[in-house]
Amino acid sequence: MEDHDTGAGASAVGMSGASPTEPAGPSAGRFSRHAGAHAKHADNQGENQKGKTRKRRKRRRGRKVFARDANGAIPHAAPAANPASRMPEPAPIVPQPRLPVSSVPRPTQHELPVFAALDLGTNNCRLLVAVPGRHGQFRVIDAFSRIVRLGEGLSASGRLGQAAMDRAVEALKVCGEKLRNRKIRKARLIATEACRSAENGVEFLERVEREAGLKLEIIDRQTEARLAVSGCGSLVERDTRGVVLFDIGGGSSEIALIDLTRGQRSPRLANHIVSWTSLPVGVVSLAERFGGRTVTRETFSAMVDDVAMRLKAFDGRDRLAHVLASPQFHLLGTSGTVTTLAGVHLDLERYDRRRVDGLWMDRMSVDRMVEKLIGWDFQQRVANPCIGADRADLVLAGCAILEAIRGVWPSERLRVADRGLREGILSELMADDGVWRHDGRRA
Repeated sequence: MEDHDTGAGASAVGMSGASPTEPAGPSAGRFSRHAGAHAKHADNQGENQKGKTRKRRKRRRGRKVFARDANGAIPHAAPAANPASRMPEPAPIVPQPRLPVSSVPRPTQHELPVFAALDLGTNNCRLLVAVPGRHGQFRVIDAFSRIVRLGEGLSASGRLGQAAMDRAVEALKVCGEKLRNRKIRKARLIATEACRSAENGVEFLERVEREAGLKLEIIDRQTEARLAVSGCGSLVERDTRGVVLFDIGGGSSEIALIDLTRGQRSPRLANHIVSWTSLPVGVVSLAERFGGRTVTRETFSAMVDDVAMRLKAFDGRDRLAHVLASPQFHLLGTSGTVTTLAGVHLDLERYDRRRVDGLWMDRMSVDRMVEKLIGWDFQQRVANPCIGADRADLVLAGCAILEAIRGVWPSERLRVADRGLREGILSELMADDGVWRHDGRRA
C-alpha cells in the first residue's frame, strides 16, 4: 500500500555529462557506417559527375583566381590554367582556430552533507533524505512513503499485530537500503504513538534493529508536537499574529498554540509555542471505535463529540484568545486529513503535492468539503483519486477531529501543509549542525 506522499524527485548532485568532443559510444559507429555509405554512393554516381565537371571547367577558363597568403597579402595573379592540364589538387582544409581549453580539470563542487529523517507512525512509514539549500531550506534527494497501518487493532488489544509488524518491517527494510547506499552525516529515526502505547512496542523495535538494521527511538508527545511545528515554519507568514497548528495522526493528534505577538520572531517557530496538547486519538483509533466504512451523520457527530470532550480537558486552550478575532490568525493543518480535503477541493485527477502544500482554504470551502465527504458512501470515497482504498475508511474520522478543532478555535482561514515530522527533524538536524551558519552565528 503506497501513500500518496511520495516526496520530491531526487536529482543527482554534482552529476557531469560526457565531454562533447568524445564519441558517444554507439553513435560513433553509426556515424562511421553512414560515412561508408556516402562514399559508395559517390562512386556509383561518378559518371554523372564528369559532365558537370567539364561544364564548370569551361566556365572557369580565363577567370582570375586570387588567394591570400599567410600574411594576408594578395600575390600577383597566377597565369590562366592550361586547358590541357589536369585539375589541381584541392587545397587542404585548414580548421578554424578554437578557443583554448584548459587541460586542468575543473575543481569538483564541494560535497554537500546529507541528512535523513524517518518517521514510523501508526499509519505510515516515511523517509526523507536531503541536502541543505538556501538559509533555512533543504533539497530532497530521496524519499519513501508507504501506508503500513502499524496500529491496526491496537486500540482493542493493546498490542501490535503480527501482520501489521510484518508490513512495517518490510517497509523499513526499504528505508534501510536507501540509507546504507548514501553517506549520511546525521539521521534521526523516530517512532510515535503506535510504538509508544503498545505493550510490545519496544520488542517490535528490537526486531526492526535485527531485521532492517535500523535503530529507532520512541519520542514523547511533546517532542512530536515540537517537530511538527518545526517542519511547518516556512508556511507561517511574517505578519501572522497567532496559529493553531495541528497534526492529525493515526493514533494521536498533536495541537500546538503559537503566539507571534510577543517579542522578536525567532527563526525557529517552535520557540513561540505557548501551549500544546497531544490527544490519544487519531484516525485509526477513532475509526476502529466508531466504524470507518459506513459512517452516518449520527456516527460522525458522535466522533466529533468524543474529540471535543477531550479538548475541553486541555488547560491551555485559551492562550490565543487575544488573537482569535484577528485576520492574522489562522489554522495550520499537517496531516493526511487536510491534504485529502485539499485534493478533493481542487478536484485533482491525481494527488499533486505541489498544488496542495501551502494551499489556503477559507471556512466555507472546508465546510463544503466535509459535507461532501459525509454524503459519500464508502465506494465513492474509494473512487476518489485523492482518497483511494487506503484512506477511504479513515478520512471521515480525520474530518471529525478537524471539526472538533475548528469548534474550539474557529478561523476564517486554514492553511494546508503536506509536511510534518520529517521536515521538522531535518530542519533541526541541519540547524544544529550549523549548515546555515552566517557571520559566525547559527540559524
